[in-house]
Amino acid sequence: MKFISSIQNPEVRQIEHWNRKSRNRRRDKLFVLEGLRELRLALSGGYLPEKFYFCPEILDETVLRAIPELDQCPGVGLSPEVYRHLAYRGKTEGVIALMHSRDHTLQNLSLKRKNPLVLVAEAPEKPGNIGALLRTADAAHLDAVLIADLQGDLYNPNIIRSSIGCLFTVPVATGSSAEILSFLRDSHFQILGAALGGAVRYDTADFARATAIVVGTEATGLTSLWREGADLLVEIPMAGSIDSMNVSVAAAILIYEGLRQRGFSLEA
Repeated sequence: MKFISSIQNPEVRQIEHWNRKSRNRRRDKLFVLEGLRELRLALSGGYLPEKFYFCPEILDETVLRAIPELDQCPGVGLSPEVYRHLAYRGKTEGVIALMHSRDHTLQNLSLKRKNPLVLVAEAPEKPGNIGALLRTADAAHLDAVLIADLQGDLYNPNIIRSSIGCLFTVPVATGSSAEILSFLRDSHFQILGAALGGAVRYDTADFARATAIVVGTEATGLTSLWREGADLLVEIPMAGSIDSMNVSVAAAILIYEGLRQRGFSLEA
């Protein structure tokens, strides 16, 4: 088994490039994944491993080899110093994997339920917000999350970390706002835009049919494209001094209203 004990090793430098540079991840169609839980979720979601790195002082290789998808995968041991250098999180589980990324185009999105419920996030500003939205989508067993006008890529380590692996459990597609709006129209979705002013209270809307819930940025909300393209604008009553809340919180309220109207049916 290969073992790396120096942070100057070229392979260590290459891992750092994939971790830090969206351009390199997109070019090579590879991304770095940290943590045993996240690795298990990615593998169960059909992601293919290229190689894994582990610190024997933290995690025994036999644990990884017991996972069928890793049985024949190349493995590299890391010294504690090298592992600490590469580990993105302060507390982790001793494994870092190099994984093959996927194509998240709308054309590759498959919606299996008759009346799907999907979330659209327009130009999300922070990786942490994307991660939180994916966690809510996983909990609610949404049919898909569509991210419009994404800056960077989905395999940003902060997105993977904040989603606690839910990036791999929820169908995700990306595209421009115009492309996603056209896709929803062609797929006969009702489009509900979350907005303040000129909107109906969210719990008066009908979520039972095929529905796309669209949320905008915390700073400016939805752009005119989505406000004008929505079938209905819905708002969450605000009783305090501010007129906005965290986008992931607002999305969760709307998503769970949709589930309530559907009898909390979470089955596939």
